[in-house]
Amino acid sequence: MLRHDPIYPSHRSPVVADNVVATSQPLATQAGLMMMQQGGNAVDAAIATAAALTVVEPTGNGLGSDAFCILWDGKKLHGLNASGRAPAAWSPERFPNGMVEHGWDSVTVPGAVSAWVELMEKFGKLDLATVLAPAIRYAEEGFLVSPTIATLWARGAEVLGQQPGFAETFLPDGRAPRAGERFRNPGAARTLRLIAETNGRAFYEGEIAEEIVAHAKANGGAMTMEDLAANTPEWCGTISQSFDDVELHEIPPNGQGIAALMALGILEHSKIRDHGPDDLMSVHLQIEACKLAYRDLHAYVGDRPAMTEVDEKALLDPSYLKSRAALISSEKAQDFGAGAPKQGGTVLMSTADASGMMVSFIQSNYAGFGSGIVVPGTGVSLQNRGFGFTTEAGHQNIVAGGKRPFHTIIPGFAMKDGQPLMAYGMMGGPIQAQGHMQLLLRTQLWGQDVQVAADAPRWRMLSGLEVACEPAMKPELLQGLRDLGHVIHVEAPDNAFGFGGAQLVQRLPGGGYSAGSDPRKDGQAAGF
Repeated sequence: MLRHDPIYPSHRSPVVADNVVATSQPLATQAGLMMMQQGGNAVDAAIATAAALTVVEPTGNGLGSDAFCILWDGKKLHGLNASGRAPAAWSPERFPNGMVEHGWDSVTVPGAVSAWVELMEKFGKLDLATVLAPAIRYAEEGFLVSPTIATLWARGAEVLGQQPGFAETFLPDGRAPRAGERFRNPGAARTLRLIAETNGRAFYEGEIAEEIVAHAKANGGAMTMEDLAANTPEWCGTISQSFDDVELHEIPPNGQGIAALMALGILEHSKIRDHGPDDLMSVHLQIEACKLAYRDLHAYVGDRPAMTEVDEKALLDPSYLKSRAALISSEKAQDFGAGAPKQGGTVLMSTADASGMMVSFIQSNYAGFGSGIVVPGTGVSLQNRGFGFTTEAGHQNIVAGGKRPFHTIIPGFAMKDGQPLMAYGMMGGPIQAQGHMQLLLRTQLWGQDVQVAADAPRWRMLSGLEVACEPAMKPELLQGLRDLGHVIHVEAPDNAFGFGGAQLVQRLPGGGYSAGSDPRKDGQAAGF
């Protein structure tokens, strides 16, 4: 039974329908619904939405993004890793002062377009030209910029306005467009058409690839045609962790999804079930579990081939997680170190259709607009995922040619009794794994509906004893956390990462879905 108790500020109800789309931008949501109304399925809807978001929400993603996906095809769960690799010429010696955040030396091979093609070929019902048509129309005819995106656009312009190609594409009249102003991106329309006409080959082997490489060469970048042509998405499956009778599934490393699983596995051995969702002790236990998980995440997780001594099996070993749980005190906050688990800017969308297919898809340029690099005439804004590498000798995430960097973007998916339960996730950098855990507990342990869970106040573990909390959290809860030794920073939920932007679709017991969209974004859940 669907129960809606609007106990948090937004008071929106979840959307209940047989076919649903939840995204951070209403125009993108409509693009996805349009595909299903034309006979497409949840994958067609997800790719139409993803393509539209590269145009209407360029502050979080673009044609030069990476992507990941978890989907239920009606019979089986699949996981896709479409994160790109470092240019072959990269090595620690190229970065004597450490990894750089912006410019060509932060750009890894973009994987999102390859994800679109792969998913459409394997699961889509419509053709790529039909699915990309809404994005092409928004790019060519223009769209009215929404309020939250306008704010982030202006912030991005302050930081990236001098990067090659950025102002030419994203700063018409010498400034960021304001909310309600129309913005056009004819270069993106051209690129999207070529992607549709060539099934993505123009992006990795043809005309667009040549323009990307020429721009790199002209501006000191290392990207080559060979780097782009070598890009291949990986069907990697999922890794999972149970909490009571629900399983949370995540993409395996090189991403941070494993931290959500570890935190959940630690809480499995705690007394969190004795407390409510906004009780002091439940929040304290969640924060401490995330600290433990993130210490190991940053110590051990990188591209899978580099994780030679510690792999996901070791990090998720039940006895290891139980030993980590034993370190948590109910009386004080602690600053944990990494354990020894050895054996011997983003946009997210959730879609589902009447056939039972459910999709959690995420793509990102990383920090806002990413590298700030935009290839002239193409609308291709390139990610800065290279900043996720390190130059530290011996570290599993040390930069190397052909290697994938540590990733923050993660789709989430919950299963119950072998059946799909919830396609969901949360954009927002380091909060994502923490947010996956918070949302799963709210919906499954405490029975909140998807919109209430999206509305609920959030916290974000920072470093040491420091925790960022939203001002909507009750004053007595904030004081209780301080009394336990947490160093609390109250932050408004309006920065580029902040407290994320959740999109959730949950299957209803009697059929159909309940969908919710985060009020912190411009988003919309809709269905029919």
